[in-house]
Amino acid sequence: MSILVDENTRVLVQGITGYQGAFHTARMLEFGTRVVAGVTPGKGGERVHGVPVFDTVEEAVQATGATASCVFVPARFASDAVLEAVEAGLDPIVVITEHIPVHDAIRMVEAARRQGIRIIGPNGPGITSAGKCKIGIMPNNLFRPGPVGLASRSGTLTYEIVASLTRAGIGQSTAVGMGGDPVVGTAFVELLEAFEQDPQTEVVVLVGEIGGTAEEEAAAYIRDSVRKPVVAYVAGRTAPPGKRMGHAGAVISGSEGTAQAKMEALRAAGVAVAELPSQVASLVARVLGGRSMG
Repeated sequence: MSILVDENTRVLVQGITGYQGAFHTARMLEFGTRVVAGVTPGKGGERVHGVPVFDTVEEAVQATGATASCVFVPARFASDAVLEAVEAGLDPIVVITEHIPVHDAIRMVEAARRQGIRIIGPNGPGITSAGKCKIGIMPNNLFRPGPVGLASRSGTLTYEIVASLTRAGIGQSTAVGMGGDPVVGTAFVELLEAFEQDPQTEVVVLVGEIGGTAEEEAAAYIRDSVRKPVVAYVAGRTAPPGKRMGHAGAVISGSEGTAQAKMEALRAAGVAVAELPSQVASLVARVLGGRSMG
């Protein structure tokens, strides 16, 4: 199995006629994703890599039966695009767009939560279930099916750690790039709950970074509710307080949000914490022991 998406997910791409939308639609099709429709207002009737384009999400869903969305719409229009997808009941909605204003992000995330719809992102690489479905921009060649579920705040570290797992002969069930903004649609706790219920996932890898309290909340949830082994890496051990490091949410405020505090909370919850990204694969292999890896 997998979480959130599978081989039956029918994907609609909002912003498909832009450069990024068109480029990554081609990569998703190559991966095997069922991309059934695109939406760009005023471009209805066109085709992109053979995918029909519609003027509205409602028209696209009625014509193609799309069930999920991938958003490549520019930041100033992204919130309205996501609200259109929420109204159409698409789930999940993967938001690749970066630099969405905070109040717009709050508005679209709250609207989705009221409808019970999952948003992945914004400002993340999306979600990939190896051998089944990719929605977003993760590189196709890194993945192989297997027992490791991965949830990450960092797109680049997602790629790096998935690649090291694959080189070690360890496959993945689903990898989710949550995004690095202060407001994101899906948190570690929700993904841990999904991986705990997924029979394919035997080990969960959690990739955190400085800023916020998501890792500490994940540690408390792991301690109380997760029975599967968890391996973690937290980026930013040498980051100075008060300076934003890459992501909008990666800021240490006073004594809160440090990598050291997050690592200590995870270790106290029984998580195996790597000091370097390159150590994650060996920790996962140790946890898996002689079990099937891919």
